[in-house]
Amino acid sequence: MRFWIAIGLILLLSAVGLTYEIAAGRVLAPYHGTSLLTWTTVIAVVLAGFATGSAWGGIIADRPRPAALSAIRTGLVATAVLMALSPALLGALAGWGARGTGGMVLSAVLAFFPASVGVTLPSPLLTKLAIEARPGREGSALGLALAAGSAGAIGGAVLAGFVTLPLIGSVATFAGCGALVLACLPFLRGGPGTQPLAIVAAIGFTGLAGVAGNPVCEFESGLSCLHVERRGGEIRLFSDRTLQAAEPVAEEGDLAIAYTRWIRDRLDRDTGPEARVLFVGGGGYTLPTALLAARPEARAVAVEIDPLITEVVRAGLPRASAVMAGAEDRLQIVHADGRVYLNEAEGRFDAAVMDAFSSGSVPAHLVTREAFARLRAITDGPVYVNLIDRPDGPLARGVAAILRELWPHVTAVQGPVSGRGRANVLLAAAPAPLEPLDGLPEGFAPVGITPARAFTDDRGWVGHR
Repeated sequence: MRFWIAIGLILLLSAVGLTYEIAAGRVLAPYHGTSLLTWTTVIAVVLAGFATGSAWGGIIADRPRPAALSAIRTGLVATAVLMALSPALLGALAGWGARGTGGMVLSAVLAFFPASVGVTLPSPLLTKLAIEARPGREGSALGLALAAGSAGAIGGAVLAGFVTLPLIGSVATFAGCGALVLACLPFLRGGPGTQPLAIVAAIGFTGLAGVAGNPVCEFESGLSCLHVERRGGEIRLFSDRTLQAAEPVAEEGDLAIAYTRWIRDRLDRDTGPEARVLFVGGGGYTLPTALLAARPEARAVAVEIDPLITEVVRAGLPRASAVMAGAEDRLQIVHADGRVYLNEAEGRFDAAVMDAFSSGSVPAHLVTREAFARLRAITDGPVYVNLIDRPDGPLARGVAAILRELWPHVTAVQGPVSGRGRANVLLAAAPAPLEPLDGLPEGFAPVGITPARAFTDDRGWVGHR
């Protein structure tokens, strides 16, 4: 094999491996969320596969050349099929009841480990061939092989995050990874031939998976996996299979989700008719549009990281969409990360609502002392925070500790506990005492939160276990 062909194959397979790894983290989110724990699991499982594949590939590389090439070709055919099959296998495992941290780890191992082994299987043999192709220049040949692996990994990460996942979605990305693996076969000639029928079947399977495979998401970007559905007289928006927002089909209906009614009622009690309110987390835009619909002089800034969510709301949630269209001069939508916006914001607000979620939990960098200190600097009045946590759980304790450090008056209420043991925990923090509401949404009640260490940028929230 020519030197540059070997280098090119190393680069290509490294790119495929990293694209596969990033796609694995994206497709895991609808079933197990996005957090430090999920990404740690994906990275650990895929890297374990890479290490195993490299070790196994080294053993294969020591075989006689024809036998080694034949084994590598067989491995690549199997890898292509496993890559295309990964999203379906992950969905099946979730359907069979894989839940919690243990279920997440098991799902990642079964869905992603085998293909991660296969994609690195050829690397030792290809490196050996590259070195043999440059007698007397073994050092530079090895260096270029290692550099090709690193460069391919960089390219694969960029390709997944900026191109394939936003443009074609996760299912097609996995199928594309399989197709690129199969594209390496013609360059690995020699030894007993791989059964043509197996190759044709693998090509057909990966192509069918990319074209006809059931998409994990109805709408997908590099940040969100969204579904919109009508259920029980409501239109509901789900992100990573977690309820993000809902509005009633009937025009006269109230806000559909109980916690939003509490925040709406607090805003009505605590702010005036011309209030300027910051909403970090656009979601279904139900809260900012409710504010603007009820108060003709009010203004709102809604910070939403994913433009796709805004597009889906405009197309699929008619009540919010109508207010967004009719109050464009009073509703400023900023597509940016909430923390970046807080760091750069120059205006002042009468109140702020922190209601940003990534899957079923708040992004860690938005619940630190530093983030809320910046929010305190630009907000004159109360701040309202929506969390999902166990009763008196670690997330609620850490955020309450932050609010108590920065505001003299902090109150909390908790909603009904779900079958998973979690509830909406709502906190209000203000520079002056807050008047009690006339009533609370059904199932909500005041709650005490145990003192704890405040989250910081250095030591923050890691996600639900």
